Amino acid sequence: MDERGFELWGLPWCEQVTFEQLSANIHPADRDRVRAAFNATRSVAGSYEIDFRILVGDEVRWISARGRGADAGIVDGVMFGIFLDVTGRKQAEEGSELLAGEMSHRVKNLLSIAAGLTQLTGRSASSVMEMTGDLTGRLTALGRAHDVVRPLPGEQGKAALLGDLLSVLLAPYDETAAFSGRIRVAVPRMGIGEQTASALAMVIHELATNSVKYGALSRPEGFLEVSSRVEGDRIDLIWAETGGPPIVGHPELTGFGSRLIARTVSSQLGGELTYDWQESGLVVTLALRQDRMAA
Repeated sequence: MDERGFELWGLPWCEQVTFEQLSANIHPADRDRVRAAFNATRSVAGSYEIDFRILVGDEVRWISARGRGADAGIVDGVMFGIFLDVTGRKQAEEGSELLAGEMSHRVKNLLSIAAGLTQLTGRSASSVMEMTGDLTGRLTALGRAHDVVRPLPGEQGKAALLGDLLSVLLAPYDETAAFSGRIRVAVPRMGIGEQTASALAMVIHELATNSVKYGALSRPEGFLEVSSRVEGDRIDLIWAETGGPPIVGHPELTGFGSRLIARTVSSQLGGELTYDWQESGLVVTLALRQDRMAA
């Protein structure tokens, strides 16, 4: 390899390098696949190309290896190939796949929410006209909440108080008339930054969606309280549901939405999310660092 090749692989320069030396840096999940492809180049004629990951310290790099197999194009007993650093392209592809998955997930959630809000509104409305007005108001509030979750270009930077953010996000799901006030928000008066507001809005929106589909907000007698406690430099937001359908066992949180908010909490908020499936209802604790709230 030339000097650029050794730099790409994170290896000190030497006169000769073997596949075994390189394979020590290949990501364990890709190593067998790359080894099989390397062996195949000795017997399969023509061009080959394979993309795989390597580990350089704690950094993950994507490499595209390209060449010609079975002595095709050999010159003076030397065969040539090339390693390309395609990390940027792979990260862009992963970002596009994540965005497509998130968009699909949110469209399905919005349809489920619309159905849930229609049932919720019908329980308290005494006439078609009243139901139409209440449902229109809820869907409008849902639109405002969605703007908080995914602000349009030029609409960023409007983050304000934590309590105001939670109230806007949860307003579409509150009951009216006899069931009014089944959602209670009790948090300290605290300003939050734009990044925190967007990430936190996504988490609350996902929890509310699951609650109106499966939890306390799916039942007329269900109740939701969002409270907080401060311990040192940490603030815990506590999402507590009661009066919902009976909880049988601990549901597996393997869906896209669950993975999305777990990643959001850890990477964007620097926090931790824990679930407690109590008999009375789900309790979710979101532990956040106060010094990150202004970001």
